[in-house]
Amino acid sequence: NIERVEVLKGANALIFGRGAGGGAINRVAKRADLTDAFVGGEASVDNFGAFALLADLNQPVTDSLAVRLNATYEEFNNDRDFYDGRFIGISPTLTAALGPDTTLIASYTYDNDERVTDRGLPSFNGGPLTGFDETFFGDPDFNGSTAEVHIGRVRLEHDFNGGLSANASLQIADYDKFYANLLPTGTDGSTVTLSGYQDAQQRTNWIGQANLIWQAETDTLDSTFLFGFEASSQDTQNTRDTVSFDTTNEVVLEDVITIPAFTLNPTSRSRDSQLKTLSFYAQEQLQIGEHIELVGGLRWDRFDLDTLDLIGGVEGDRVDEEFSPRAGLIVKPTPDLSIYASYSESFLPQAGDQFLVLSPDRSQFEPEKFTNYELGAKWAPLDKVLVTAAIFRLERTNIRAVDPTDPTLTVLAGESRTEGFELGAVGEVTDFWKANLGYTYLDGELLNDNAFGAAGQRLQQLPRHSISAWNRFDVSEQLGFGLGVIHQSEQFASFSNDVVLPSYWRVDAAAYYTVSEQLSIQLNIENLLDEDYYPSAHGDNNIQPGDPFTARIGVRFEM
Repeated sequence: NIERVEVLKGANALIFGRGAGGGAINRVAKRADLTDAFVGGEASVDNFGAFALLADLNQPVTDSLAVRLNATYEEFNNDRDFYDGRFIGISPTLTAALGPDTTLIASYTYDNDERVTDRGLPSFNGGPLTGFDETFFGDPDFNGSTAEVHIGRVRLEHDFNGGLSANASLQIADYDKFYANLLPTGTDGSTVTLSGYQDAQQRTNWIGQANLIWQAETDTLDSTFLFGFEASSQDTQNTRDTVSFDTTNEVVLEDVITIPAFTLNPTSRSRDSQLKTLSFYAQEQLQIGEHIELVGGLRWDRFDLDTLDLIGGVEGDRVDEEFSPRAGLIVKPTPDLSIYASYSESFLPQAGDQFLVLSPDRSQFEPEKFTNYELGAKWAPLDKVLVTAAIFRLERTNIRAVDPTDPTLTVLAGESRTEGFELGAVGEVTDFWKANLGYTYLDGELLNDNAFGAAGQRLQQLPRHSISAWNRFDVSEQLGFGLGVIHQSEQFASFSNDVVLPSYWRVDAAAYYTVSEQLSIQLNIENLLDEDYYPSAHGDNNIQPGDPFTARIGVRFEM
């Protein structure tokens, strides 16, 4: 049910409140359309047998009422031994025009996900264990995750005329998650050690938000002022059981490992928590003539978190109140060139961006804080070409990270700083050639000593160089081809800096064929040259191998 995905860079607390310290992915949901009736769908399958079916139906009922239904069924598979799963998603939505200036949007989303949990490979001799990219370091009868999600949303929009408008929204959600996992914790090249646990979590929450927007114009000034507030409540129940092996947790390293007998210990963790939040925010966007634009805003958040350890009978609580400012200046010396500077702050309570249960002992930790500085430019040298450049610095305090010795835990790692720059170009080079190019340089380091690293050590999973390039060539109105590359230089798996993920280049390709206005076919190939690579990790011994050569063909129709 996603209409589009927005990538927002830098600290975005003013928009989202907590979190979003280095950036955010914003998913914009589809709405029922009052004007047109249509039906669309898509079916795709890849060379491992994974497939997806999608449907999108929209129907105006009257001039002022429309309904829409999006549905998905997907089955997972890849090259990893024992991996599979499936996803079901259903999302009906309704749009009602309550008058010429008032619109009501209501939606419901149901998601049901089941899959084998796969934590990847251990490390060996300072890098990923090689030669075992398909080996599953778990128990297919035990490793698994399920999630059942119910989300209801309603949004009311009203235009008061005279440049004044308002909107209000309410979301109520219920999440039921279960996660069971055996995972590798290390290898000496001949044997592998294992650990395991299972985790169950039930969460319900509601989030309410209201905004007032005032737009005004004069001969020399254009002003857009936003004022809003947000309130929420969230209840979470979390339990965890750990695994004990009957004899040993060490197994022989082979293509298919033999899991020793194990049992689940009595509940090792059982906690309840309640989170209540309240936020107020304001922003002014001012256009001064044709050449200058100013943006300034401030957000205040209050987080009240109460926790209860049901096993130990220990209660914990913490209240955080934080201001998050944002400021920006845009100068447009010519119509095709803009230069900007921005400053923003954000923060994240130690409960994490998902507000998982916070243990009473950690309730005393100050929030993680983010400060972002950025200077950049956008230039349109040609009618359909845009070139961008930016330099930036992100400072973080009270940062949390995965414990390199135990990926089930997080620890405080102190302060860090990331500096870098990025270059980009996107547009139509010719009538038949479209290109999207990007390069990013990142230099990030710890600023203080901690139990797992010294000041000056490089931050985890932060490649110094990243390159992306995608080209589309339209041979005719019906036929087109795509070719691109992705590159990342080497990076550390964790802030211990003991394990290095090697640099890699990945080549991707695509072909497009438009059969008619209603029907199109697309082929996507990922990792065309079938290279081995390791794009990410969760600590030093949960390293994810990249997918091998993967081809997916899809058919899309709409009428």
